[in-house]
Amino acid sequence: MPEGPTLKILHEETAHFEGHKVLEAIGNAKIDIDRLNGKKVISLKTWGKHFLMSFDGFYVRVHFLMFGSYSVDHRKEKRLIRLGLRFSNGELNFYASHVKLVEGTISEDYDFTADVMNAKWDENKARKKLRVAPENMICDALLDQEIFAGIGNIIKCEVLYRARIHPESQTGKIPSAKKKKLLEEVVAYAQEFLRLKKKGQLKRNWQVYTKKKCERCDLPIVKKETGKGKRRSFFCTNCQIKY
Repeated sequence: MPEGPTLKILHEETAHFEGHKVLEAIGNAKIDIDRLNGKKVISLKTWGKHFLMSFDGFYVRVHFLMFGSYSVDHRKEKRLIRLGLRFSNGELNFYASHVKLVEGTISEDYDFTADVMNAKWDENKARKKLRVAPENMICDALLDQEIFAGIGNIIKCEVLYRARIHPESQTGKIPSAKKKKLLEEVVAYAQEFLRLKKKGQLKRNWQVYTKKKCERCDLPIVKKETGKGKRRSFFCTNCQIKY
């Protein structure tokens, strides 16, 4: 599943379509695709794991689910197009994604202060949201898109390792200084993820995700399904403290 930084790359790759009219819309998405024909793209935005295309009076939301993908200015062979848009300056295609047409405007529906990749990200708001359910495990809280839009399983594992916090720690029991460190790591690693992803060096620079041994302690890394969501976590029981 693409995480927030990957969506930022998509945004950069499609920026040239802003202000252009859709010459042809195709695909098997269960929306009124014909409505897109002749409409001008007012803006392209990302929020967490959502790619948002704004038109006059409505917008299209694309979520890549677990196996979604896209292509810019070409079509993938033997792949069914969920939504394809042709412009005078190229084309944009989505595959195996969830596509929804939403009435209204993006600004009415999205809080960009929750998006860890957005300049409006608000650390204090995130801290207040964490206080609402202090008994929740931090591994679940980090994947809550209403608090940390854009964080996926990779970022979750990496920031917990960097902050030295066990994924099964109760959010309300994590010391304030540690929680601040974690929130700082969320933003810092999201930007690092973006930089490394662009260079094709993301996987080789993981510190804990899919690793076998802790680089700090020289002890085995634990792989375990954690939290209510039973998502995979990789962590060191020696240097990551369980609160």
